[in-house]
Amino acid sequence: MKHLLFAVGLALATTTASAGDNGLMRKDSALGVTETVDAMVTAMEGAGITIFARVDHGAGAQSIGQDIGASQLVIFGSPKVGTPAIKDDPAAGLFLPLKVLVYEDEMGGTKIVYEDPAAMLGKLGGVSDDAAYLKTMAGALAKFTGAATP
Repeated sequence: MKHLLFAVGLALATTTASAGDNGLMRKDSALGVTETVDAMVTAMEGAGITIFARVDHGAGAQSIGQDIGASQLVIFGSPKVGTPAIKDDPAAGLFLPLKVLVYEDEMGGTKIVYEDPAAMLGKLGGVSDDAAYLKTMAGALAKFTGAATP
């Protein structure tokens, strides 16, 4: 019974996202960085989302003799969702496509972080707080990062 309660608690802890004052959403993953990113990319590709880049910050740091731990940035999106935002305010193109960072923290845990679309695009004058694409983007980010937090 103790093990079951622990497993349920761990599952809840790894799937809870929290937004700070700066609009960043943070989640824990029980997987390693590469496995977390692989799971997200698989979910994205399965949904027909374009993966524009997978940036390995950790490998970049190692290439100059530095160690920041494992750290990967996934850049992805869908013109069906992003284009309406850019039509509302061309400056939205600075924030799109969407990005998710997965990194290893100082304790060896895997963290997922991304910016809440409403906070990110709300900085712009042409994007309405109730734009349907904000909800779509937020849902996609929650779904894809959730796929990586078993």
